[in-house]
Amino acid sequence: MSSGLQRFLRPAPRPQPGERCEMCTEPVGEEHGHVIDLESRAIMCSCRGCYLLFTHGGAGGKRHRAVPQRFLHAPVFSLGEAVWETVGIPVRMAFLFRNSVLDSTVAFYPSPAGATESLLPMGAWEDMLATNEQFATVSPDVEALLLNKLENSFECFLVPIDVCYELVGLVRLHWRGFDGGTEAWQAIDGFFDGLRERSEVVSDG
Repeated sequence: MSSGLQRFLRPAPRPQPGERCEMCTEPVGEEHGHVIDLESRAIMCSCRGCYLLFTHGGAGGKRHRAVPQRFLHAPVFSLGEAVWETVGIPVRMAFLFRNSVLDSTVAFYPSPAGATESLLPMGAWEDMLATNEQFATVSPDVEALLLNKLENSFECFLVPIDVCYELVGLVRLHWRGFDGGTEAWQAIDGFFDGLRERSEVVSDG
C-alpha cells in the first residue's frame, strides 16, 4: 500500500478550540467542511470559502476536492451478500470508493488497527452501481458506499468519505478484546442510527 494511501486511512480530523482552516489559516468552528488532497490523500479542515473553491463548480484546480454532504440509504441492499462472499470481509461493516489517482476501486473495513484493505474482485463495483441508479452517482475520492450487515440482510449508505473514517475512529477508540465489547457496539449502533436519521431513503434497484 502506498504511503499516500496510508495517510488517507487516518480518521478525519476533528476541530479543536481555536482551530484554523488548513488551507488559509482562517478560524473554523465546530461545524466546518473538509477538503481532500488527492495526491497525499490527506483530509483537511477548511473554512467555507476554501471549501467552496474546491467543489466541482469551483476554480481550485484538480489537486483538491471538497467533500460533499450527501447521505443516501438503501435499507435493503440485495448485492450485500455477494460482496461479502467475494471480498471476504471478516466484520459486519465495509466501505468502498473510487480512487481517481490510482484509477481503481478500493474496499476497506474498520478494525482495531484502523482501516484494513480488502481485495475487491473485478466488476464488483460496477455491479453495485448498476443495481441502484442513485448510488451510480457516487463521486470518486470524496464519497463512498458504506455497507452494514444486519441480522438477515444488508443495508447500504452513500456517505461523505470522512464519515467512513469517523466510523474507523470509533472502532479504534472503543474496541476491546475479540468481539469488541458492549461499549464498542453501542457506539457503532449509535453511529448507524445517526446515519439513518440524516439519510434520504432510496430503493435497492
